[in-house]
Amino acid sequence: MKKLITVLVVIAVLLVVFLLLGPFYILYEGEQAVVTRFGAIVNVEKEAGLKFKMPLVDNVVRYSSRLQSWDGEAQRIPTKENQFIWVDATARWYIDDPALFYETVGTIESGLGRLNDIIDSTIRTVISEHSLHEAVRSTNQINEINVVEDFQDIDSIEDAETLRTLTATTTTQESIEIGREGISNMILEAASEYTDTYGIVLEDVIIRQIRYSDDLTQSVYERMIKERNQIAEAYRSYGRGQLAEWQGKTEKDMNTILSEANAQASEIRGQADAEASRIYRESYSSDPEFFEFYRTMESYRETLPAMDKVLSTDVGYFSQL
Repeated sequence: MKKLITVLVVIAVLLVVFLLLGPFYILYEGEQAVVTRFGAIVNVEKEAGLKFKMPLVDNVVRYSSRLQSWDGEAQRIPTKENQFIWVDATARWYIDDPALFYETVGTIESGLGRLNDIIDSTIRTVISEHSLHEAVRSTNQINEINVVEDFQDIDSIEDAETLRTLTATTTTQESIEIGREGISNMILEAASEYTDTYGIVLEDVIIRQIRYSDDLTQSVYERMIKERNQIAEAYRSYGRGQLAEWQGKTEKDMNTILSEANAQASEIRGQADAEASRIYRESYSSDPEFFEFYRTMESYRETLPAMDKVLSTDVGYFSQL
């Protein structure tokens, strides 16, 4: 009986010691684990729950089974035309084969380092093989947009049509065949060939932002300025035409007014001269001697101040002196 009790006590103590050594572990939702024994993989767990391991000799390496994000640094990359752009991309990935991931990568930090190398180099390769318009656009909708200038301050429909014709700009962008979305898919396909060897699955690779480099930005600005200057010159040309037209109308109206005024003035002067002649005739016929004397005095008033000297008064002109 004592031997039985002793055996039971020993078994209980060993069981307690075994439990204290931690033979069980919990695998939570969104986790997966690789169980190793002396560095060798002995088990892979992907289902959540209470799991068993050999105490002291087994080691549990946990990995997330959820989608994880990768955010790379913006890269300055030349396009097929050797025009430099800044490309900022992001990606989503998850560990599909934890055993392969453990053998080839080991840790999440190392996995992110591998993703940096793979995705960055793939983006650089794919972007440099395609034209700029393929990278920055996803559709050809820009070629379907028809911009029409609205001239609210133009009263004449003909003038508005003239201005609209002068300011019309026909800029046709190159049509895309792949587009940004297609390039993203090409990057995903090319990068997945490398990530599969590490037990990593790329869900997607998205080009988050593309920015022109400083030199390319300057050329775009210069092209925009040239286009706006062309429209501004069209406005100035229209304005000069309107100025010439209004100046012509103004000069014509002025000449018409002056012609009518001169005609009225000539008519009035003629009437005045006729009236003066009538008055002079009546005055002369009333007292011819006084009229002759008055006319001579008026003539002296005009001529004598301009004479420097008088040589003789025998001239008939000075008979009234």
